[in-house]
Amino acid sequence: MSNLAISVTDLSKKYGAALAVSHTNFQVPLGTICGFVGPNGAGKTTTIRMLLGLITPTGGTGQILGEPITSPENYLPQVGAMIEGPAFYPALSGAENLRVLATLGGFPQERVDQLLKQVGLADRGNSKYKTYSLGMKQRLGIAAALLPDPKILILDEPTNGLDPEGIQEIRQLLRSLADKGTTVFVSSHLLSELEIISEYIVMLRKGEVVFAGPIQELFDQQQPYMIVKTENIGDLEKIMAIAQSAGHHAHIRDGAAHIEGPAEWAGTLNKLAFEVGILLTQLSPQLPNLEETFFEMTGEQK
Repeated sequence: MSNLAISVTDLSKKYGAALAVSHTNFQVPLGTICGFVGPNGAGKTTTIRMLLGLITPTGGTGQILGEPITSPENYLPQVGAMIEGPAFYPALSGAENLRVLATLGGFPQERVDQLLKQVGLADRGNSKYKTYSLGMKQRLGIAAALLPDPKILILDEPTNGLDPEGIQEIRQLLRSLADKGTTVFVSSHLLSELEIISEYIVMLRKGEVVFAGPIQELFDQQQPYMIVKTENIGDLEKIMAIAQSAGHHAHIRDGAAHIEGPAEWAGTLNKLAFEVGILLTQLSPQLPNLEETFFEMTGEQK
């Protein structure tokens, strides 16, 4: 049996003359957390809908657990998903909502109490859904997606709108699921969170994959850089010119120059700036993180 949870080859989706997803290729190994990142409108939700058999691809192929996505009935019993937020009956308790879904799906009722405990809602299972915080609602949504005891869990923006505590709760939950062997494929715009929990990354830009593979491999491809600020913001362009004339790629974002180069070059840059009368107020060598890498590779601005 293949060790791949998801495999996509040349997958495309066209709406009219526009390609929402264009010839994408990526693989997700079993038992891993794979972050799915990209700007709004990059094609993440469209891709997820194709994987779940909700919409038909225009071209290309895909497999989930070795089964073609053209036959979703063969793999959906082993897939749990939450897209565009969970929907529940407000007047029913969390436990009652899960029992309704278990009955409709033919899942054992004993799964309900197990899942409430697993997602940290055991003490609030009998509370009405309408009294839940946003984080609790998201966790109940994940519990619902876990009812079939899936091998793959697909989540679209599960931390959307959550406060830091809620985000941490979801992060810990996803990590515990992966540690027990569940493959988690999660789309999010919270890049710092995906960096913490993901082993694999698929990065989309305008419907095209710009990177797919181990997150460490992505970082290994990136150059160290430094963030530079000047006393006179008008001097940033001069700093850019100094860096570029020395062979260092540079650009301006958020009122600072981002200059590729090793930490050892920071002293040289400071000296060159001083010689032309530019006062640096910040000169911070950095190692690439997922957010910086994302903006570099997609050409997006924060």
